[in-house]
Amino acid sequence: MSKELMLRKDAFLHQRIESVYFGGGTPSVLSTAEISALLAAVNTYYVLSHAAEITLEANPDDLTEDYLKALSKTGVNRLSIGIQSFNGPALKFMNRAHNTTQALEALRWVNKYFSNYSLDLIYGLPAQTAFDSKAKALWEQDLEIALSFNPPHISAYALTVEPKTALEHQIKTGKLKALDEDMAASQYLYLKKKLKKAGYEHYEFSNFSKPSFHAVNNTAYWEGKSYLGIGPSAHSYDGECRSWNVANNPKYLRAIEEGKLPTTKEKLTDAARYNEFIMTGLRTAKGVSLDKIETLFGPSFLAYVKREAAVKIKGGVLVLGADMVLKVSDKAQFLTDGLAAHLFYID
Repeated sequence: MSKELMLRKDAFLHQRIESVYFGGGTPSVLSTAEISALLAAVNTYYVLSHAAEITLEANPDDLTEDYLKALSKTGVNRLSIGIQSFNGPALKFMNRAHNTTQALEALRWVNKYFSNYSLDLIYGLPAQTAFDSKAKALWEQDLEIALSFNPPHISAYALTVEPKTALEHQIKTGKLKALDEDMAASQYLYLKKKLKKAGYEHYEFSNFSKPSFHAVNNTAYWEGKSYLGIGPSAHSYDGECRSWNVANNPKYLRAIEEGKLPTTKEKLTDAARYNEFIMTGLRTAKGVSLDKIETLFGPSFLAYVKREAAVKIKGGVLVLGADMVLKVSDKAQFLTDGLAAHLFYID
């Protein structure tokens, strides 16, 4: 990957890099020496801000105190930890490799060596014997335990049923009941209320942070800024085109060794860029600026979004402020993705 960083050194020419993110799998299996080498390559070929947010995704079962201590000296200054739940049966249901003890121990170590980190939680587990009568209590317990560590940032996601997975098969064959959307919505509302009371800012649909701890990397994505992805299957975006590396590891390595970029590139249509702007913007507390839509996409897209949003504004699920910023109302936040789709422009 260091060689790909060199090959792409002109991607952000004369631009200051504000965030580096080690993700897309299990980067915590990298040794601290390997992480240091990659960050050295970033510093060699790019201009990295002295205050850059440098995040590493990690699973609790990959973390030891010695590893975290060494990691804190590499330049990594933020962790994103896949806790998911502190409940043993729930972790087993989600096929997580770690257990409750490992999750708690990892967070104790993280608090010792890092002042900035995020933990991921999952809600909306399907109704089944282990969760039917206890779903509400288990979710509240997860949040209580998470808050006892006073994390700077919490990301919480509803469980989704992906096609061709064991979970989908279990639901289709009747071994599990379908996901209860009302229960998930109720848990989401509890999450918002609980974290607001604890002093967290709800700055994106699934993300909550203490003041000044918004994720720089994620915020850049939601605001449509350019980003560069390095490694097999990594995606990049330059404001007009999206590109992605080949997913096959041998093909990726062979191309890089030959000094070639194993990349496929696609120029996005105005409609595709507009749809993404709507989708990401409505998920954030900042909302979607109609003035910016006119600037970026022209008056025809502005007229379109006003027309399509009118009925939702009348119904109270979308709100248009005096500043011409469109937002999802508090009562409709769990419906955000569906509301965004209603505003999409179809070519």
